[in-house]
Amino acid sequence: MRLSRRTLAVGAATAVAAAGTAFALSAAQAASAGTTSDAALVATLDQVLTDPRLDGSTTGMQVRDGATGRVIYSHNAGQRVIPASNEKLMTSAAALDVLGPGYRFHTVARYSGERSGSTVTGNLYLHGQGDPTLTYARFDALAAAVAGAGVKKVTGTLVADDSWFDHVPLGLDWSWQDETYFDNAPISALTVAADADYDTGALSIADRPGPAAGRAGVLTVTPANSVVTIVNHTVTGRPGSADTVTATRAHGSDTITVSGSTPLEPAAAHTSLVAVRDPAKLAIGVFRDALKRHGVTITGTTTSGTTPATGTTLLTDHASITLAQLLPSFLKLSNNGHAELLTKAMGRARTPGSAGGWPTGLAAATAALTGLGVDTGRISMGDGSGLSRRDWLTTAQIAALLNAAQARPWFPTWYAALPIAGDPDPLIGGTLRSRMAGTPAAENLHGKTGTLTGVNALSGYVKDASGRTLVFSSVSNSAPSSVADLLDRAAVALASSGTAQSAGLTRRRLNRVEVEPHVVTRNGEDVECSWVPGAC
Repeated sequence: MRLSRRTLAVGAATAVAAAGTAFALSAAQAASAGTTSDAALVATLDQVLTDPRLDGSTTGMQVRDGATGRVIYSHNAGQRVIPASNEKLMTSAAALDVLGPGYRFHTVARYSGERSGSTVTGNLYLHGQGDPTLTYARFDALAAAVAGAGVKKVTGTLVADDSWFDHVPLGLDWSWQDETYFDNAPISALTVAADADYDTGALSIADRPGPAAGRAGVLTVTPANSVVTIVNHTVTGRPGSADTVTATRAHGSDTITVSGSTPLEPAAAHTSLVAVRDPAKLAIGVFRDALKRHGVTITGTTTSGTTPATGTTLLTDHASITLAQLLPSFLKLSNNGHAELLTKAMGRARTPGSAGGWPTGLAAATAALTGLGVDTGRISMGDGSGLSRRDWLTTAQIAALLNAAQARPWFPTWYAALPIAGDPDPLIGGTLRSRMAGTPAAENLHGKTGTLTGVNALSGYVKDASGRTLVFSSVSNSAPSSVADLLDRAAVALASSGTAQSAGLTRRRLNRVEVEPHVVTRNGEDVECSWVPGAC
């Protein structure tokens, strides 16, 4: 049975003004702009949320005036729901408070023992601190820096040091059947990014046709490495045929099997992204290959270990881009790995000297959210990305965070990093690039999506027709099929409200607005479109 509570609030909720931003009107302006049409907006949202497709679901929504925090609409807003990737709103805001927008991950190369000229009699250590931006090119730059420091030979071993974080690779309740997928890659303090989107702990495998139909296809692996074994079972299909190539990794192995057909004259490039078993092992392998290219010889083997606290000499310290610069690829592309690496980084910051992990990181995030005015008493956090089914919160808590965030100095950066509805650029529109196009929400709504089977979420900011900023959160659980288009319809109603002319919103008028369903599935499961290459 679906419970509901709808409120046209006349009293003020706890308000946090967005002073100093360009995203909200003054309280007086907002009240004047919204009073006429708020009743009509409530009626319209009621229509959307009583759609028969939501029967049997738990669907919550809250809308606030962005300038005053006044609650305009509330429907099941105190009901706990699984947020899916709306959890990333909590994680990113907490990380900006705990770590700061200028936070950088570091990757450090040091050697032990004695150095004579270009020879080190000792070991070479690569110490990772969770950098998700370590692409093939950046490992090459690390190796070039070692060679540039004059080291040409190391007589000992090459040591992968991933001790900055704990060695728990997967989050609570992550599904075993998603092991192959790059968006479920293991989390490690020493990792490697497959591409310029910083899909971490994964490999990118591009398939191309062979010389003729029936011949084997050609695969290109990024980052190139000698750690993972690729078994090529692809075949070249006829011109115009479909690309059916898939890549899977056997459980607990470093072997990836690529199968299917790639057309002789492909219309577009096709790429598969696959999670690796051990990101640190892949990273150190890529680094060793890069050292060899730059003329640095390692006499011993490659192993894992911890850099000694004393008695080592710094060769290079690579700093990543800032957290502020990372946010677009994190939020617009709903990158799970970034969320978890930041969670563990918050854990390390909370307990310096101890390995960062989910328990301490989630505790740090919860404390930061409390400081942002969010009532965390009813929040359960199982991870930082929203993959876990142990994540529970309410739409009222999400709306409270969105409202309070406007007063933070980092808000403009965070706001810009959210996906923007209907913008076709992947790093602007992100997971909303194909949604609400041609509606008043297009190029207007900044929000975060959330998609799992049985879960749809959309929360963020949208300007109504008067220019007033509305803060909203909507999450649906347990509907029989995707209801993302209903959440989009509610968001379009928000964007269409706000003037005396728009107060006449009716079911008939709203139904004339085209909101195209955008459902992406993978092996029968609903997922974020960014988790399927090319699907957004």
